[in-house]
Amino acid sequence: MQVIDNQYSIQGVNPVELCQQYGSPLYVYDGGTIRRKVQELQDAFAGVKMKIKYACKANTNLAVLRLMRELGVELDVVSPGEFAMGRRVGYEGHQITFTPSGVPYHEVSTAVEEGATVNVDSLPLLEWFGQTYGNSKPCLIRLKPNVAAGGNIKIMTAHTDSKFGISVALLDKVIATVQKYNIKVVGLHQHTGSDIKEAEPFLRAASVIFEAAMQFPDLEVIDMGGGFKVSYHPEDTLTDMKTLGQQITAGFKDFCARYGRELELWFEPGKFLVSESGHLLVTATVLKDDPARFFVHVDSGLNHLIRPMMYGSYHHILNVSNPEGEKRTYTVVGYICETDTFATDRELPEVRPGDVLAFLNAGAYGFTMSSNYNARVRPAEVLIDNGQARLVRRRETLDDLLRTQEELL
Repeated sequence: MQVIDNQYSIQGVNPVELCQQYGSPLYVYDGGTIRRKVQELQDAFAGVKMKIKYACKANTNLAVLRLMRELGVELDVVSPGEFAMGRRVGYEGHQITFTPSGVPYHEVSTAVEEGATVNVDSLPLLEWFGQTYGNSKPCLIRLKPNVAAGGNIKIMTAHTDSKFGISVALLDKVIATVQKYNIKVVGLHQHTGSDIKEAEPFLRAASVIFEAAMQFPDLEVIDMGGGFKVSYHPEDTLTDMKTLGQQITAGFKDFCARYGRELELWFEPGKFLVSESGHLLVTATVLKDDPARFFVHVDSGLNHLIRPMMYGSYHHILNVSNPEGEKRTYTVVGYICETDTFATDRELPEVRPGDVLAFLNAGAYGFTMSSNYNARVRPAEVLIDNGQARLVRRRETLDDLLRTQEELL
């Protein structure tokens, strides 16, 4: 979002006017930012055969998925619903990786029959996969390298206590099961977590995966997951993707030389590709000057953006209606009948009732984690691409909330 002539804009589109047209609250995505982030990742790993698999749980809006497909990005999905959305926008089954987490086996078989490559995440699933498919279907195996990295234990996924993947301590059992059924293992996968800005954690995890890979003779892929750092705070240190890419590329090339042939290097970023593109626009409703805090209530809450309450996540806030106002300190809270504080003691240009505020970095795990708590409807979504804004999801109505209920007369 840029300031031009004392007014905020996204690709020349005024966010206040978007709220007037489509209502508040409103999710707005900048397609240009998504294009830039995809290119940044492609440039960082230009020295190897690299493939991007967008972890679409971050944002499953069909318009975003279509844009990813246009940019040559494939998909990583975690549910039949996400898989169906990918197919709906034109992805072929073989362009989709299905990464389950303890799901019923019928979900796995549906994905396999549709042509997806399954990322096996447990020994019981590996046993079932071998019994069911033997050598007839390929799979990846998700190993847990027991590496803790990232800024928040809730978003770390490769440490010893994490539920995700098969611990490398069980590698002997993995190999025994693969040999027992002659399972066609085409890749190894790991995902360390989120908000990782240095190469070192990736390299530590990679060294574990590379060592394990030497025991699988027919690999085609090493999937290093995602987790690249996203800048939420204006003073956050950004990941130097060029340097990180060089370091990881060098380690991967050394491994391929030892392995005896060149493999593909996959990444499955979600937040990295879409977080910065997203803005949640809300409207200030009530200003409450309490002796303890100066509260700004807005027409949204944890039902629309739960990350600050769930993870303690920071989202920078702009007053897009009054960018030149005198600075004051506010605590920004929602309208839900729970504690839904977005920000405490945040300095903002003077906020007046009716002002539009923008929560930045709301493109990932915003709408996809939203709910209808307190019988509130979800907001509309708008995508701005090539200077054009278009509605890509209408606002819900009460009829939508009641549609699946059965009334007993």
